[in-house]
Amino acid sequence: VQLQASGGGLVQAGGSLRLSCVSSKNTVDINYMAWYRQAPGTARELVAGDAVKGRFTFSRDNSKNTVYLQMNDLTPKDTAVYYCYARDRGTDYWGEGTQVTVSS
Repeated sequence: VQLQASGGGLVQAGGSLRLSCVSSKNTVDINYMAWYRQAPGTARELVAGDAVKGRFTFSRDNSKNTVYLQMNDLTPKDTAVYYCYARDRGTDYWGEGTQVTVSS
C-alpha cells in the first residue's frame, strides 16, 4: 500500500486546512486508516482525543481511495508534520508527511 498525503501549508491561527491521503489500494479493503502527527522534539502521536475534538474531522471517500483530515480553528500547537497511516493485514504503512505550520 502506498500512501500520498497532501494539503499541508502555512496558516494563521484560527484558520483551516484539509489534508488528503490517496491510497494505492482500494480503501474499502484496508482494515484501518488514521492520521498521525509529529511536532519537533516529540514522539509521533495519533491525531485524536481531546486535543483535536470538535476541531478536526476524519473522513473517508472509498470511491476516490482517499481519506481526509479537515482541520478547523487551528492553533500553533497543531504545528507538526502530519502522516497518513494504514494498517492492512497486519502490516503498517506510512505516507510521507505533510508539514502544517500555524502562525500566531
